[in-house]
Amino acid sequence: MALVTAEPRPWLAPTASGPATATVRLPGSKSMTARALILAALADGPSVIERPLRARDTELMSAGLRAIGVAVDTGDPERWRVEPGPLRGPARVDVGLAGTIMRFLPPVAALAEGTVEFDGDPHARNRPMGPIVATLRSLGVAIDASPTGGLPLAVRGSGLVEGGEAVIDASGSSQFVSGLLLSAPRFTKGLVLRHEGPPVPSAPHLRMTTHMLRAAGATVDESVPDVWTVEPGVLRGRTWVIEPDLSGAAPFFAAAMVTGGAVTLAGWPTESWQPVGQVIELLRRFGAEVTPDESGLTVRGTGTLHGVTADLSEVSELTPVISALAALADGPSELRGVEHIRGHETDRIAALATELGKAGAGVTEFRDGLRIEPRPLHGTSFETYADHRMAHAAAVIGLAVPGITLTDVACTSKTLPEFPELWAGLVARS
Repeated sequence: MALVTAEPRPWLAPTASGPATATVRLPGSKSMTARALILAALADGPSVIERPLRARDTELMSAGLRAIGVAVDTGDPERWRVEPGPLRGPARVDVGLAGTIMRFLPPVAALAEGTVEFDGDPHARNRPMGPIVATLRSLGVAIDASPTGGLPLAVRGSGLVEGGEAVIDASGSSQFVSGLLLSAPRFTKGLVLRHEGPPVPSAPHLRMTTHMLRAAGATVDESVPDVWTVEPGVLRGRTWVIEPDLSGAAPFFAAAMVTGGAVTLAGWPTESWQPVGQVIELLRRFGAEVTPDESGLTVRGTGTLHGVTADLSEVSELTPVISALAALADGPSELRGVEHIRGHETDRIAALATELGKAGAGVTEFRDGLRIEPRPLHGTSFETYADHRMAHAAAVIGLAVPGITLTDVACTSKTLPEFPELWAGLVARS
C-alpha cells in the first residue's frame, strides 16, 4: 500500500483555561525505532521491536527496508517483527522528509546487489546529504547523486562494501556518522571514521547509536574524540524495547510549564539512552519542577517561566518548543549552538524568527540560534512549513494566546499522528 503525505489541515490551537494536569502515554522514540530497524535488518536472525513508533517516518523506513529484501511485519502495532533477507535491487525508496531514512538507508543499500533509488518530498532535496555520499564514494560505493550531492540519488550496490578508513565533516548532522556506523559491522574491513570540521551536533544521538550497536553485538571504540572504530562482525537478532519519545514529550511538558499544571510521561525507564539529563536541567532553568520516579517523568509548572541562556547543540530537536517557552517567559532568552537545524525539515531558525515575530515576540536571528524578547503576543496564522516541531511550537504558544491558527496540523503525523487529539484532550482537562 502506497504511503501518502497527510493533506494540510488548518487548526485553531486550543487555549488553556487553567492548569493542564494529565498522565500521557506516548509512542516510542523515533530515533530508537529507526536505529532498531536498521540493526534488525542487518542482523543474523529475526528481531522483535516492542513499543515502536508508528508514524510516517518509521512506516517509510519499514517500506524502504521491504523494498530491498527485508521482511518487516508491522501488523501488530506494539510488536514489529523483522526478518533479514538477501539485500537486492532494483528498488525505489521514498524517504519522505526523514533525515533518518535518507542518511541511514543508503549505506544499507550499498550492501545490496543492484541499484536502489532514493527520493522524497520536495524539501527533502534541500536537506544536506553531500558528506555521507562523499564518504561512501571514498569507500568504493558507486552513487549517482544530484548536482548538489543529495537527492535524488541512486546507490549501485555490488553486494559488499570493503570499508576501511574514511574522513567526514559531520558538522551538518550527527546522522551522517550514525548512518555509516550502523552498517559498518557488515563492511568487510569494518570502519574507522574520523570527523574533521566544526563540532558534531546532537552528541546524545551518536551515543545512542554506539550503545545500540554494542547491544546488537558490535565492537565499537569511541575512546578517541571524533574517531569511531567499528570492527567487522555479526550483528545479533534480538528484542528491542523502545523508550517513550522524549522529543515528542516536549510540548506536553511545556503545557504543564505554561499553565502551572503537571504532566507525567508514563512508562519512562530508569535507565535511558535519550538525553534526559540535559532536558531535565534545561526545563528546571526555565522554572519547572521535574521529578523522575516509578510513575514516570513528571514536569510541574510553577506559574513562572524564566528566560534562559542556553547551548542547545545536544538537544536541538527541542529548539522550536524551547523557543515558544522563551516567547512566554518573564525575560529574554538566548538560544545558541543549533546552526545545523537550518537543514532540518525546514530552516527552523529562520522559520521560528518569522513566526514568533508575526505573533509579536522580539526576535533576533543569529547564524546558530535566536535571541527572543518576550512582548505581548497576539493571534496569528502560524506557518508550520510541513514541520512537526514547528506545529508543536505553535500549539504551545496557543495555550496562552488565543487565535493561534496552525496552517497545517497534519504534519504532526511525521512522528505522532495522534497529536491533535492528545493535545486537545489535554487542554480540555485544564
